[in-house]
Amino acid sequence: MFKTAAKILAATVGIESNRPELLPPLPCSIEVKSLLTDFNHIEKIAYSENLDGFIILEESNRQPSYTYNGRKQKFKCKGQLLKLTQQASDLRFSFWGNQGLLYRFVLYLLEKKHQIYNFHASALYHPEQDKLFIIMGGAGSGKSVYLLSGIIKGLKLFSTETVHFQIKESNLIWYMGSLVDNVRWGTLIYNFPQFLPEGKHSPGKEAWHKKVALNLNSYKYRQDKLVNPASVIIIIPHIEEERHDFYFLPIKDKKKAAKEIFDNISQKLTETVLLYDCLPLLGLDERELAQKRLETVYTLLQHKTLIQTVSVVSNPENCWRNLLK
Repeated sequence: MFKTAAKILAATVGIESNRPELLPPLPCSIEVKSLLTDFNHIEKIAYSENLDGFIILEESNRQPSYTYNGRKQKFKCKGQLLKLTQQASDLRFSFWGNQGLLYRFVLYLLEKKHQIYNFHASALYHPEQDKLFIIMGGAGSGKSVYLLSGIIKGLKLFSTETVHFQIKESNLIWYMGSLVDNVRWGTLIYNFPQFLPEGKHSPGKEAWHKKVALNLNSYKYRQDKLVNPASVIIIIPHIEEERHDFYFLPIKDKKKAAKEIFDNISQKLTETVLLYDCLPLLGLDERELAQKRLETVYTLLQHKTLIQTVSVVSNPENCWRNLLK
């Protein structure tokens, strides 16, 4: 068997296969399907039997399938696996893609083994005010608009896609996330031309249907961890191109705020996705894990540094309005 291992934040995963071509390419390259659009750093480490979880891939002459041992945190995938990569319509949903098996397994292990929780969100930091903005939402909600316009306004990048936090005793700790953002070409061409990458050509008529991996490392904050910043604001954006007004709607009901946050940090763990167009990957959540997550959400909402959770409806140009004052 050929073996390797990776460390992502605190989570460690051992990977082995009977074919070296099936192992993940480490270090990762910057592209739309890359795990670097999910996480800040993917470190190649030595394989051992004492890691948090394991993925075993076996090339064989059978239909692809997998089993999961929850007690040992071990995936075993068998079948004509090399053919899957050749025939897949979208390699983001693959073993090593940014929507695939390793990505979701790491989120699970960060929670299960290290009590580190993960927003599907971008984050920007205002050093002078010691203020952290968490912009949470799914695809198309406006995270990239907030991200790029915030950078233009002088905020420092803390994450493009996944925001990690941990509560230890009375401390709220935030860990830097991904520094590469998958942005629609249309968003760059029509709203943020200053970020258009050199040497890459626009897809023309498909500008609103295709994305480019934008490396924003040069805009990051100098530290990769924040402990009890003076204030944290969670923004739930609804960005619409043709909208002329601006709505700032604080979510004062703790139960409603808790549901929004709980749903967000549970999403990637609980959803079932289709790998390689043919292999359903079930959600990795557990009852005890979900209960602990909910308790952590309420602890987060009661923390002295979390100032408010707000819903913002706006167009791209005015999305920050008075939020930076």
